Amino acid sequence: MTWEPDDAEQTWRKRPLRASRQAGSTQDPGQLYAAMRKFFEDEDWKFVEMEGQPALKLGCTGENGEWTCFAQIKENPGRFIFYSVLSAKALEAKRAAVAEFIVRANYGMVLGNFEMDYSDGEIRYKTSAYLEDTAPGRDFFHTLVYTNLLMTDKYLPGIMSVIYAGMSAEQAIGHVGG
Repeated sequence: MTWEPDDAEQTWRKRPLRASRQAGSTQDPGQLYAAMRKFFEDEDWKFVEMEGQPALKLGCTGENGEWTCFAQIKENPGRFIFYSVLSAKALEAKRAAVAEFIVRANYGMVLGNFEMDYSDGEIRYKTSAYLEDTAPGRDFFHTLVYTNLLMTDKYLPGIMSVIYAGMSAEQAIGHVGG
């Protein structure tokens, strides 16, 4: 085993030793991005390609609100990341309560997690997975994208209750069934 830095999340992860993707990969550099783009086209999503980045910007409307999504590929090592970014930001006075809500919501989650940027109050839900040297299929993207959307929509009323209705994090989690 070796420890490798994960620059996107500024954390460390433990993973088995393996050959470099560049050294032994037969994958074309844009293959993962093309597979991601094809998934969203096949699902009839409207999206905008982010200039100069292997990423897409998408809109989403759930039962409880609307938000912006970003789908991103990191080619080396291959990783797919999907974010749901809420349009509402936590006001500075509410960030501690929102952080508590997020901790309570994240406890026990198996796939994905909520995050908040404490400097500006941005709140998002993230799902991600590492990929091997072959392009992933529909089921891979479907699981990560739709789990993300369902969790964002489920917990959105609780987040809004903490920000705007003055509800405690504990009450809000109880309200959404988390």
